[in-house]
Amino acid sequence: MKKKAGFGKIFLYTILVLYAITTLVPFLWALSSSFKTLQEIVSGTLSFIPKDFTLDNYKQIFIEQELFPRWMLNSIVIATITTVLNLIFNSMAGYALARLAFPGKKLLFIVILGVLMIPVQVTMIPNYLILKEFGWLNSYQGMIVPAMINATYIFMMRQFFINFPKELEEAAEIDGLSRFGTFFRIVLPLAKPALAAQALFIFMGSWNDFMRPLIVMTDADMFTLPLGLNTFKGQFVSYWNYIMAASMVFTLPVLLLYAFFNRYFIKGISFTGGK
Repeated sequence: MKKKAGFGKIFLYTILVLYAITTLVPFLWALSSSFKTLQEIVSGTLSFIPKDFTLDNYKQIFIEQELFPRWMLNSIVIATITTVLNLIFNSMAGYALARLAFPGKKLLFIVILGVLMIPVQVTMIPNYLILKEFGWLNSYQGMIVPAMINATYIFMMRQFFINFPKELEEAAEIDGLSRFGTFFRIVLPLAKPALAAQALFIFMGSWNDFMRPLIVMTDADMFTLPLGLNTFKGQFVSYWNYIMAASMVFTLPVLLLYAFFNRYFIKGISFTGGK
């Protein structure tokens, strides 16, 4: 039995190592290419060490490409505000579905589950027409307002709060806290693991989103980073050296966010309510 268990661990770790290598190799190549010239990248030779190390690619995107800082600012503003609003509204909706009793609660929950089954592509044209009627095209609110709640994370927070110990809420009620006071001062601070997991997923989704900015934004100074990166790729010439450098800058905030929330991440996706 011990030999079988040992073989199983070796096989599992082998799969994990192969998967890690498969994931890391393209990233390391992109990082290396961000310091290469365009001629070296398109030469066809697979090398992780630049022959002619250069920082000109980063100088190009930050200095000579005047709109790149603006694209980064747009992405930061949209992703940050979208994440904060989702954390607030998804958590409040999930808590209401888990704890409160009100007419139509079951029907509302069924509707939310039904929304999860609708592909995003189906709602793109209706969203565009609504934003056009509101005059919100090519604006921050056109990107933020439609994305400030998410049915997936409402369901996620509901599952978390169902497992949350009621004794803590009852003790807070005895101490005189209202329902809102209990939620914001007791429940929400203890929901950090679930909030961290939700924040990471939502920020990454908004940060990496390409299709919605493509539909909503028309002026170049309102582009987000994914949309701005596409401008480096022309019909006849693609500046892969600039694309790789911009991609590294684009990846950095997500890596920092994951490093910051890493200790909460595993706890959050397990939906445990206690400390």
